[in-house]
Amino acid sequence: MGNRLLYLSQADLVHIGLGMNEIIDIVEQVFCEKARGNVEMPPKPGIHPMPDSFIHAMPAYVPAFNAAAIKWVSGYPQNPSRDLPYITGLLILNEPQTGLPLAVMDAAWITAMRTAAASAVAAKHLAPTGAKTLAVIGCGVQGRSHVAAMTATFPSIEQVKAYDISQGNLAGFISEMSAQSPAVRFEKCGSPRETVTDADIVVTAGPIKKTPEPGIEAGWVKAGVFASPVDFDTYWHRDALREFDKILTDDVAQFEYYKQQGYFSDFPELYGDLSDIVCSARRGRTSPRERIMSMNLGLAIEDAPVARRLYERAVKSSIGQWLER
Repeated sequence: MGNRLLYLSQADLVHIGLGMNEIIDIVEQVFCEKARGNVEMPPKPGIHPMPDSFIHAMPAYVPAFNAAAIKWVSGYPQNPSRDLPYITGLLILNEPQTGLPLAVMDAAWITAMRTAAASAVAAKHLAPTGAKTLAVIGCGVQGRSHVAAMTATFPSIEQVKAYDISQGNLAGFISEMSAQSPAVRFEKCGSPRETVTDADIVVTAGPIKKTPEPGIEAGWVKAGVFASPVDFDTYWHRDALREFDKILTDDVAQFEYYKQQGYFSDFPELYGDLSDIVCSARRGRTSPRERIMSMNLGLAIEDAPVARRLYERAVKSSIGQWLER
């Protein structure tokens, strides 16, 4: 596009209309590219100006999607008390052949959608067949996107049990998601234990904290459960984690990098990398009673292809604002 680059706001990204099912398909393809060694993604470096906050740089190149990008994303747990979002950021998309920046776009919407899509891909390969009950702890942006992703992947879901420390967040979540998914029964729960009891799929989606503040204890989740914590191990007692037969992660190298930074202390041994399961290089669920967890960290190789698809759709539909480089 010559000497111009495209700016896409969050409203622009929503207007493009890239649906959850398509994003799930993109992320699933990305995991297979990763399993084949066809991606470039260094561990994400970051700074931490405030307690439990982070600002991370997330570069990636995925040749199959012609996608090269870097996301500069922050998470500040204190922000909601200031009427600010927990996750904010920008993503720069580059042309791989020339290195020129093509677009700058909001990163919060992409983060919410691709994170939930990755959880749904993991659940597709690891959750019990015909899952009916989804438990969501943390009813913010990620809680909402995960309901969309899980119900898209599992039409069998009949019930969503939800809990949040904020009654306002919980009430808003129940109201909004009930309207979006009228065929699903939404239940407001009064405790984490009530929420996860008898659930087939458990999603915890609170703020990430280096020092865990566990709320889910041993003996609470049933045999056969699939769990997807998108807040790392913040809300899981170590004894509860040890009840799982298999714990995977979306990238073993990044998991080890985080351990060096002080996260995941005294964590159970990993079963392996999710990409190997997605591409059938290794078996996932082998018993209907296995408890399986996918500890997804969030990968830049998911952001870049989604951003590329959004950019292409935006150009085709004349969405966004062109800026001079």
